[in-house]
Amino acid sequence: MPAKPVPLSGTVSYRPKWVAWRRTHVGFQLFSTSSSAVRASSQSMDGKNKVYKELGLFSLRKKIEDAVVRAEMMAPAALELEELRQIEQEEMIRKYDLWDDLAKSNEFLVALADTTKVVDALKDLKYKAEEAKLITQLAEMDAINYQLFKQAYNTSVDISKFVDHYEMSKHLTGPYDMEGACIVIRAGSEGTNSELWEENILSMYTKWADKHGYKGRIIEKYPPMDGGTKSVTIDFESKYAFGYLFGERGQHRMIKSSLDGSLPHETSSAVVDVIPLFLERAPELHIDSEDLEISILQSGEENLGHITEHAVSVSHIPTGIKVQCSGERSHFSKKMKALNRLKAKLLLIATEQGVSSVKNIKREAIADMWLQEVRRIQPKGVKSVKLLTAINEKDGE
Repeated sequence: MPAKPVPLSGTVSYRPKWVAWRRTHVGFQLFSTSSSAVRASSQSMDGKNKVYKELGLFSLRKKIEDAVVRAEMMAPAALELEELRQIEQEEMIRKYDLWDDLAKSNEFLVALADTTKVVDALKDLKYKAEEAKLITQLAEMDAINYQLFKQAYNTSVDISKFVDHYEMSKHLTGPYDMEGACIVIRAGSEGTNSELWEENILSMYTKWADKHGYKGRIIEKYPPMDGGTKSVTIDFESKYAFGYLFGERGQHRMIKSSLDGSLPHETSSAVVDVIPLFLERAPELHIDSEDLEISILQSGEENLGHITEHAVSVSHIPTGIKVQCSGERSHFSKKMKALNRLKAKLLLIATEQGVSSVKNIKREAIADMWLQEVRRIQPKGVKSVKLLTAINEKDGE
């Protein structure tokens, strides 16, 4: 009797051997291909890193050589000049009786101290240049030692900074260029936009001060007033700060516009005033008391009786110049600082007008900072930065 077929309760999958072999073989090929690609990629990256490192070392070596060449060209002549000036100042002090005029003798001693510092710095510059050159030669002999190159590069950075500062100081020959600087930034009447723009300008100056090692501190900061304006005052208590920043006086504008021109232009403005900050002496200027108007700006809740002095305002009646100070604790300190700031501003205006006395200042000839545009920035549409004081314009689409 023939056997009955047995029904299958489920489906049995049948996988030939060649299918399993094909999948295993293909998987091995893929793994091998991937490994080869990784090795090739790794070798390619190693080659790129080597090229980048060589280019980086070449760039470092070029910067070091340029700094050393600048120092070697400038240092000997500058050192000879400064040493000659030092000898002349010492001779002048020997011939001059220091007790006859204490103010004049103090001026001589300060000038001699400054010259001595420059002479020492120039001698140190020569040593640094020789050190950077020697370190570079040792690095090349030691089959390009990156750490030695880094050390030489750091030395060359110090060399370049000093050379730049020394060369610039020789161009700053104005009567107040060696003094510190007091910068007053006032936002325009465009409301919030101008207040934000004023904050950007403040950030620009503080970053500049940090980069160049200048001592900048915010001493006064006023909140928005009725007209939507705000004022910030920064003191830079470093030599030559006024000479560096004098060109920033005037109006700074930001113009925003859409790419297609569908939206109207939004203009933000702020005005910057730069006043000499006398570091080692007070402004030598006498102002008659009847020419001054001193007032107190108050803040606080008047109805609660909590009125506190906010600032001291000092106005020079003949010229209409007005300054204020709130960065000190006592009323006397605020008044004295405001007076010194007013004197410095009047001396600067007298120098600009070419008059020997503040009484000869012509009120109608005093420049209005809002009418002197020194910077115009248009970040959208036609991107441009116009520095009108430096006659420098960069435009691009």
